[in-house]
Amino acid sequence: MKAHFEKVLTSPDSSFRAFRYENKEFDAPWHFHPEYELTYILSSRGMRYVGDSVKRFKEGDLVLLGANLPHCWKNTCKQDDLARSVVIQWQDDMLGEGGMDKREFVHIKRLLSTANRGLRFGEKEAAGVREAMINLVTQSPFQRLLSLLQMLDKLARSQYEVLSGSNFIQQTRFETNERVNKIYNYVAENYRQKILLQEMASQVAMSEEAFCRFCKKVLHKPFFVFLNEFKINQACELLIETDMPVAQVGYTCGYESLPFYYRQFKKFMHSSPAAYRKKYRFHLEQANAGVATGPAAR
Repeated sequence: MKAHFEKVLTSPDSSFRAFRYENKEFDAPWHFHPEYELTYILSSRGMRYVGDSVKRFKEGDLVLLGANLPHCWKNTCKQDDLARSVVIQWQDDMLGEGGMDKREFVHIKRLLSTANRGLRFGEKEAAGVREAMINLVTQSPFQRLLSLLQMLDKLARSQYEVLSGSNFIQQTRFETNERVNKIYNYVAENYRQKILLQEMASQVAMSEEAFCRFCKKVLHKPFFVFLNEFKINQACELLIETDMPVAQVGYTCGYESLPFYYRQFKKFMHSSPAAYRKKYRFHLEQANAGVATGPAAR
């Protein structure tokens, strides 16, 4: 499927769009649109691409996207559950020209200005707006607007992670997005085997030199850095979701050399694979036992 500019269709008598998505998978390609977007994942997991950010997502993931910020969610393995999410999209003039300039909205305006790089909110913050997002879809028009503003004000006072790099330049040309989507799809389908630079460049009809320049300009990283980042994210999912031996995880994710796999894991995750799994399961056990481990517990 080709990447494209997405035309968000808003009802003529509504200032924004809100809906629940439900399908076998998240099938939207790498795309962009002039609207802001707030997306909450109800079920599903995989890889989330926002600007030059490549991260795993799962149930409970909450992301705010700025205008024209390229993005997509991709399922990377077969899942029994449907891919479900709640999505809210709105333009910057939702309250009329200059509406957000009023002092009542100073916190929201600051939040939206930061969202041009994409923001991911923590699990606690996401859980705090989950029901409000679900309910908003079926509310009356006036109540929907109030609910959205209340959510944005709440999120503006919350902690969040900025996703895309500060030097990311939004690429909105169709040809560029089409090539990026081909790269993402090819890597997702073939990362378990060795991918050669010549092979990858041919997928987007470019010479090796031109392809390398393209990756550095658009992805803001060399291709093989992007590839290893993708592989390590997949390794993290296997370490969390399965009891597969650490070494076998490396082989399954396409690493022929275990020392290289360990170095790459350390580079991206700042720990060894075994330590990563141990730390995750410790926090999971603590959470299941109802033990607070964050700042509030101290």
